[in-house]
Amino acid sequence: MAMGVLTFLLAAVGTLVLGLLLRWVDRKVTARVQWRVGPPWYQPFVDILKLTGKEKLMPASARGTGFLLAPVVGLAAVSVSTAILWHAVLWPQTAFMGDLIVLIYLLMLPALMTMLGAASSGNPHAAIGASREMKLLLSYELPMVLAILVAIVRTAGTNGTLTFRLGDLMAVQQATAPAVAGISGVLALLVAILCMQAKLGQVPFDMAEAECEIQAGVYVEYSGPSLAMILMTRAMLGALMPLLLVAVFWDGLYTGAWWGYLTFAGKYLLLVVLVTLIRNTNPRLRIDQVMRFFWYRLTPVAVAALILAIVGAAKGITWL
Repeated sequence: MAMGVLTFLLAAVGTLVLGLLLRWVDRKVTARVQWRVGPPWYQPFVDILKLTGKEKLMPASARGTGFLLAPVVGLAAVSVSTAILWHAVLWPQTAFMGDLIVLIYLLMLPALMTMLGAASSGNPHAAIGASREMKLLLSYELPMVLAILVAIVRTAGTNGTLTFRLGDLMAVQQATAPAVAGISGVLALLVAILCMQAKLGQVPFDMAEAECEIQAGVYVEYSGPSLAMILMTRAMLGALMPLLLVAVFWDGLYTGAWWGYLTFAGKYLLLVVLVTLIRNTNPRLRIDQVMRFFWYRLTPVAVAALILAIVGAAKGITWL
């Protein structure tokens, strides 16, 4: 019991620190692209500390329970996700059965809590943001799940044994080949990267926040410690999602040699850089454009990748 609590605390705090540092890197790169200096490395930490010391304000029209509880539940969900994922990556042989399903569920909760908090605030701008967040979630979640299924099918191979245990996924990929070592795996990873961008609420999929349109949208009424928890949740998600993609599609962390840690760090940083590049090279899309993009483009690509993976597994064609 004590070891489980310690693992949870270390994973949550470590992921929060990593997420805030990645947030600074993102802001620094964005500033350099725009010919600005950018903030110092400690600025994201100072922002969190400053907000925790401020007064928490709540609109008179807000429904207090949902408005105040939503950031807490969102932060708790992503904190539990960090413990499950880091434990599976570092000690894959001790991961529990079905942990991937649990992660998919827990990583949906921050978006659901964002909608709940915004809808409970009583602000019309927040209500518009909640509507957009709901449509965004319905758009990217299906292709994300289909992309993960591609990795599961490719890992199953010719024996047809599917596993939803992250430790088994990484062990099979390390023993044979990563899920991206094939056409279906590459397509699935590209789909997952774009879905990750939407789950993180980054440009071009930040229409639920849209400061210049709906005044921060879903977060417009939040302040003080509640806003600090929201920022911590987003920072932890920013550190967690690339780790999930590396574990599912790119054989995770190989601890058998020193170069395993270097290749793991390289894969992780590559995904972080891609998120930053996409954010700085694309304009914000309208919600109808986003829905068409995910439903009519990415979802068919994910379905095609899944079919290729099934055919490849059944026929023993590894390059499919």
